[in-house]
Amino acid sequence: MNFPENLHYTKDHEWIRLEEGDTAVIGITEFAQSELGDIVYVEIETLNQHLGADAVFGTVEAVKTVSDLFLPVSGTITEINPELNNKPELINNDPYGEGWMIKMKVDNKAEVEALMTATAYSDLVQG
Repeated sequence: MNFPENLHYTKDHEWIRLEEGDTAVIGITEFAQSELGDIVYVEIETLNQHLGADAVFGTVEAVKTVSDLFLPVSGTITEINPELNNKPELINNDPYGEGWMIKMKVDNKAEVEALMTATAYSDLVQG
């Protein structure tokens, strides 16, 4: 499994990458998409909403289940990946690239730094 070193991870299998300033990109991990199976639909209706860490920001529907998506840190959702409407399979094919889910304005960058590193996340999922 691939867990890029430049990302931070949550126990709920989301990843987050800080970009310029206080903007972050969020998606689900390769492990999460492999556990879910073929993703057929993504529902995110929290654009422009301010949410706390661990709040549900949307759901992802796979052939065998529907799972909540949890926000890794507090902040305001500023963008939803428009490609996922027509191509939810991007999450399966490229979870860390074209399969990103949202962009957000982070309230406190220290919250991102407090999340798991790639090594810690790898230890969590691989036991």
